[in-house]
Amino acid sequence: MTDSLVIIPTYNEKENIENIIRKVFSLPYHFDILIVDDGSPDGTAQIIKSLQKEYPENLHIQERKGKLGLGTAYIHGFNWALKNHYEYIFEMDADFSHNPDDLIRLLYACKEEADVVVGSRYIKGVNVVNWPMNRVLMSYFASGYVRLITGINIQDATAGFICYRRKVLETIPLDKIKFVGYAFQIEMKFTAIQYGFKVLEIPIIFTDRTAGISKMSTRIFREAFFGVIHMKLNSLFRNYKL
Repeated sequence: MTDSLVIIPTYNEKENIENIIRKVFSLPYHFDILIVDDGSPDGTAQIIKSLQKEYPENLHIQERKGKLGLGTAYIHGFNWALKNHYEYIFEMDADFSHNPDDLIRLLYACKEEADVVVGSRYIKGVNVVNWPMNRVLMSYFASGYVRLITGINIQDATAGFICYRRKVLETIPLDKIKFVGYAFQIEMKFTAIQYGFKVLEIPIIFTDRTAGISKMSTRIFREAFFGVIHMKLNSLFRNYKL
């Protein structure tokens, strides 16, 4: 059994899912994969189950009924990973916006330097490919807004390509993580820092999806914008002592 699990949430990712799974399994380091599928009507789960015949020990799927949100998908995956004794737990998108080759860089940075390692689009300039300018600006300035409100020194606060040490996810009360959209990524980084864990950013190149449909919406953006203020205020009344 490997010590590392890659969690990939899916909703209608039939164009990407087989290729991303095969790519991860082709890497020189052995990663297991957990797909958390939110009832994709396009047959994503059926593709995964077919591939399980080829990778019976290493490819896992958890199916949920309905589109329940990115944050709850990862929380579900985190709890599954802890129950199954993985030491390094990754978040990664299904659409190749995160380069699977970078999993190894995140892993060794986590083993050698930090408790949480973030694949950052903005630690060395702006490393984004194929995004429209309005999306780049929204993401870049969102991280600046998060730094301003929360005081955390994270250049890419909304990044979703992450490696956690097991002890981080054991310490954070996952049932108290409130956000379900991309603000979930902000809340997890903020909470890890509040508990005193070391969060390290390493540079990646983020490439927008070429297949499938983006799940970003104005509702998700509003949750992040207003939720950060509530998160910071609530943190003033919480005890983060280990």
